[in-house]
Amino acid sequence: MESPFKAEILKGKVALVTGGGSGIGYEISLQLGKHGASVAIMGRRKYVVHSAVDALRSHGIPAIGIEGDVRKEDDAARTVESTFQHFGRLDILVNAAAGNFLAAAEDLSPNGFRTVINIDTVGTFIMCHEALKYLKKGGPGKDPSIGGTIINISAVIQYPATWNQIHASAAKAGVDSMTRSLALEWGEDHGILVNGIAPGAIGDTTGGTKLAPREILNQLKQKPLYKFGEKWDVAMAALYLASDAGKFVNGTVLVVDGGQWLSKPRLMSREDVKKLSRREETRSRVAPAGLPKSKL
Repeated sequence: MESPFKAEILKGKVALVTGGGSGIGYEISLQLGKHGASVAIMGRRKYVVHSAVDALRSHGIPAIGIEGDVRKEDDAARTVESTFQHFGRLDILVNAAAGNFLAAAEDLSPNGFRTVINIDTVGTFIMCHEALKYLKKGGPGKDPSIGGTIINISAVIQYPATWNQIHASAAKAGVDSMTRSLALEWGEDHGILVNGIAPGAIGDTTGGTKLAPREILNQLKQKPLYKFGEKWDVAMAALYLASDAGKFVNGTVLVVDGGQWLSKPRLMSREDVKKLSRREETRSRVAPAGLPKSKL
């Protein structure tokens, strides 16, 4: 699908994307690059990172890859420093690295819970903390009056209650809270815009098949009101927040799920609702003067 944004909206900007070698992270990297940004991607799997860099460069995007783990402070510091040394600045940090798997709460070990918290929540904070030096206004390579942008990739599973994902729900709730707190503190002190994106069900990712068997996904797709998003949808939201179009947006978590997180099952059909409404309307019209309707 063609982007609604101009191709040069991020010209001269440098973005660092964790988890940028695959899935949503790669699509964000690709679209940021297609719209003028130079891109550094960070990931744990060396071959995935290198393959992604080759793919980005095939589109004419200046790109580098750094192997590293967001849970490790030394890796985070090295990645941020390498990005700055290569491109001379850092304007956009996208925290897309995440971990998830299905497990009932009673079957989930504390270590399994801790692992997801450490990747999603602690890892996001570590990357933000290490990047602050380069993102704040007046930092190395930065304008003295304008700070950079942080985009934290969240989810929608923490807004209702979600079966078998207590670990990821807790982790993403923490990310959302962190986004608002950093937006408040770093927006005021350093001119940095901090926002989040909460994707819903994205059909063209391995995460979808990882968290639900393919036969279940196929059943959901057959429901007329159930729609899957695309990685492109999330990347367009990131472009909006990273560009001047989002210059007055701070502390917001943008939900990108077609409104699915708002949905609840119908308790009555539309026809039954109409019948009940007509019945109550009729009872109201025939009520004798002075007699409470409750006595009818």
